[in-house]
Parts: sequence; structure tokens; C-alpha cells
Amino acid sequence: MNADQIRVHLRKSAAAIFDHALAAVDPRQAVKSVHLDLPSGPIYSIAIGKAAASMARGLEEALGEKLTAPVLIAAGGHPLPDESSLAAARAAFALLDRANAEEATIVFLISGGGSAMIEWPVSDEISLADLQAANKTLISCGAAIAEVNAVRRAFSAGKGGALARRAQNARLFTLIVSDTNPGDEANVASGPTFNPPADAPKAIEVVKHYRLETILPESIMKAVRKENPSTAPLNGSHLVLLDNNTALTAARSKAIELGFSCATLNDIREQPIAEGCELLLYNLLSSTTECLISGGEFSCPVRGGGRGGRNLETVLRCAIGVAGNRAHFVVLSAGTDGIDGNSPAAGAIADETTIQRAQDLGLTAHEYLARSDSYSFFERLGDLIVTGPTGTNVRDLRILLRAP
Repeated sequence: MNADQIRVHLRKSAAAIFDHALAAVDPRQAVKSVHLDLPSGPIYSIAIGKAAASMARGLEEALGEKLTAPVLIAAGGHPLPDESSLAAARAAFALLDRANAEEATIVFLISGGGSAMIEWPVSDEISLADLQAANKTLISCGAAIAEVNAVRRAFSAGKGGALARRAQNARLFTLIVSDTNPGDEANVASGPTFNPPADAPKAIEVVKHYRLETILPESIMKAVRKENPSTAPLNGSHLVLLDNNTALTAARSKAIELGFSCATLNDIREQPIAEGCELLLYNLLSSTTECLISGGEFSCPVRGGGRGGRNLETVLRCAIGVAGNRAHFVVLSAGTDGIDGNSPAAGAIADETTIQRAQDLGLTAHEYLARSDSYSFFERLGDLIVTGPTGTNVRDLRILLRAP
């Protein structure tokens, strides 16, 4: 094969690996496949997160007429809460109160992205505008998800086990499609049925570390200063159905099937994006392994008014790192939820010719990077990965290929 054919082959292979991994994290099928040993009596369900609709369909297909009512899907705003997020909370509170009075069974279907989709403030002083401003600040300041959730729990009446505590007389089961690390289920959708993790940072510490005291609304800061998280035991059990490792395992399997030697970079998950990309490039350029796979979520502060997210920026940074190399490389990074940051793309794909092709179009990569506008950069090149919302969410997948 000539150079162009090699690049086409690597690009098609990377896309096939991603598609296979995405198919392996289908929430509907995962829920349908679970055997739930539920007691007799009324059965209710609340679905929260980006996989809510898919999980709800799976549960309805699995339980059929055993469900006392249709699954309540908390379909509020994302990434910022809106009026429908408040409406979802009101509906959830009403169902939980009913189930509590009936000593019923509640099946929670929890997935990533649910933090904004169901929301209610701990104080009447906190307005919807305050909730929106706080969430916008938190998700753009560069904090890790555990830090963001630590602050969210301080001003929310639905997070950190608050939903479960509302129905102490009910029997609770939580099924999870996780967008966090293994063992960190309490951070999925900010843990509506989990107490905060024992090692969770204090909200005020996070606020001070990122210098947000004068940026967050005063009503939010009051709640942060008063934070008193509950550590009382919660009843119920939980089961993780799908997570990032599910996607990584499927990706590795497909890569090997396609004939690539493959390694998973388990230590590259949640670094600041500049550091994470440096580690990816070091492994790609120094290793003889033909396929390297990485998952998780880099922390990615927003520096300008452009469009994009951590996946698009990861590919742009890696494209700069392999630019002009005589060997052949392909880098694909995409979110399994199909949405990267404030863009309509899941991510992008690049190779060693990307930066030169951009320069031929008059595009300067570092300028797009400086204003967090990686979406516009790859849109001009026709190198976006666009899936639309996928109905699942198990974090990001990064696939790096090199020609033998």
C-alpha cells in the first residue's frame, strides 16, 4: 500500500474499533439481560441520565406488567439544569413519597450526565439562574468530575443519596451505566442513591482551590459554607451494568480482530488535558505496539468562546504532536454519549498530515486551540466524528494507531 492507502486503512480501522466499542455498551440490552429478583408488591422506577430512555425501554421489556407505572424519565436540561430539570425533580419527589408510603420497590436507572437533568436546590434562596451559573462555572473551570460533584452536592436536594433518603421505607435497587472509574459509582449523576465517597473533597476546598468564591452566586456560596453531608447508611443494593472498561475491552478485542497488536493505557484517564496528551504522544511515538487504547475523561478548562470539548481538543493536540512525522499515525478520540462539550460532534480523527492540510486551508492550529474552538477546526477539514446522541454514556474512548 502507498501512503494514502495506509492512512485510509488506519482511519477506517480506528472508526471500526470505535463503532464496535459503542455497540458493546448498549444500555437497553444490558438492562434486559439482568435478572432482578424483585419482591412482590408495587414496583416503580426512576431513570436519570443520558442513558435514561434506553435503560427505561430495557426495564419495561424485562418486567412488562410487573411495573406499577411507566418508568419516570428525568429528562431535564444538559449540561445546565433548566425548568424541566426542576419539573423532573418534583415528579421524582412525588413518586418517591408514594413509594415510601406503600413500602414499594424502586428501581433506579442511573447513568452519567444526570446531574443537570434532575435538580432541586437545598434552599429557596437559590434560583434557577443561580443553579445554571454555578454549573456553568464548575464544568468550565478545569475541575475533575469528583470535585465538580462535591460542590454540586452542597447545593442540591437530590444528590449525594438525597433521593434514596426520601424513601427509607421502600426497597431500593440501583442499576448503573457508569461514566466514572470502577468503584466510584457514587459520582455517577452525582450519586442520587449513594452517600458521598469517603474520600470526597469538601465543597469549600474545591471552591477555594479553583478560586471560585467571587464567581459563584452568593446563594450557592452560602450553601457551600453550610455543607453538612449525610453519612447515615442507605438501604438498597446496586449493580454496575456497563462502564468505560466495557468499552475498552470491546475496542481491544476489535483491534486484535483487525490484526493490530494492542495495549490499553489504563494509567492515562483523568489527567489535565495537556498532560494527558503528552502521555498519549509519548506512548504512541515510542512504542512499537500498533494500537493503543485509552479511556476516561481529561479535565479541560475552557479558554475562549469557541466550540468543542475535551475529545476534539485531544485530537487537535495530538495532531500537532505527530505533524510531519514520516511514520503513519491516526488518533481518534470521541465521547460515547455522542456529544463533546458544546459541539454537536462526538469527537474527531487526525493523522500526521492533518496540520499540513489545515495550513493549506489557511488554518492555524494553535489559534483554534487557544480559543477552545477545535470543533470549527475539524469541521473545516471534514474530520469530525458525528454520531448524534447515542443513548449511552461510559466516558470517552481514545484510539491511537500506527502503521507496522
